[in-house]
Amino acid sequence: MEPRPRSFYVLATFFGLYVLFLYGPTITIGILSFQGPGGGLTFPMQGVSLNWFHELFETQAVGDIWGSFRRSFALGLMVMVTTIVVSVMGGLAFRKRFRGSAVLFYLVITALVIPSILISLGVGLVFTQAGVPIHWATSGFGAQLTWTLPFGLLVMFAVFNRFNPAYEEAARDQGASAWQVVRHVVLPIIAPSLMGVALFGFTLSYDEFARMLLTSGSYNTLPLEIYGMTTNVTTPVIFALGTLTTAFSFVVIAAFLVSVWVMNRRRARHGSDAGKAV
Repeated sequence: MEPRPRSFYVLATFFGLYVLFLYGPTITIGILSFQGPGGGLTFPMQGVSLNWFHELFETQAVGDIWGSFRRSFALGLMVMVTTIVVSVMGGLAFRKRFRGSAVLFYLVITALVIPSILISLGVGLVFTQAGVPIHWATSGFGAQLTWTLPFGLLVMFAVFNRFNPAYEEAARDQGASAWQVVRHVVLPIIAPSLMGVALFGFTLSYDEFARMLLTSGSYNTLPLEIYGMTTNVTTPVIFALGTLTTAFSFVVIAAFLVSVWVMNRRRARHGSDAGKAV
């Protein structure tokens, strides 16, 4: 076995430092959330306990934590479903060139480079001028779609760019209608990619702060509530909240990954069964 070049160890060290920089703050918050009852917001730790997690579930004046969590969760589901539907429809539409398709594509992508706070301000102004009350489920929902839809559309463009139309032609030769082709052929094939779009939609919505700053109205989502807590909470209870929300995010990601794994296993099993039948 040939010895590894010196550049390998340099790059490995650089990558290790990058990972530490990326996850170090999250790990620090996780450690400090287990402070003892007399602990503070910094090191050294004053004992180890679950006290601050217990305090988090007590009725106390630290903000509307669970109400904001429910709003973020509901909004994430709304954005996820909408992103999936619109992304699939857009991906199907862009399979064929049409007049203005290039302009429409760049208009969609432009939303990714416009500063988020300007998007929030613009959406808030539009709703105010239209006489529609600013609310997390209306203006906030619209503001978040300017963030999630471009990602979903880019994924679908990549998927349909390498999609083999022979499967659809075979289904149509068998007498399938246009809807049956989409339902029984296209959607099952792109299902793993749809899971990716769903994960994009939910996690980007759940974590969004800037676009919600001027569009959430009187009720905060969880990122806004946590930001508000940083100004009046001086105990590790805020770290406990951060640890729980991070754990929830990992649970959501793991659930999507398991779903994709199960889907691929089922597809492979059906493929082998079909091969044996032939």
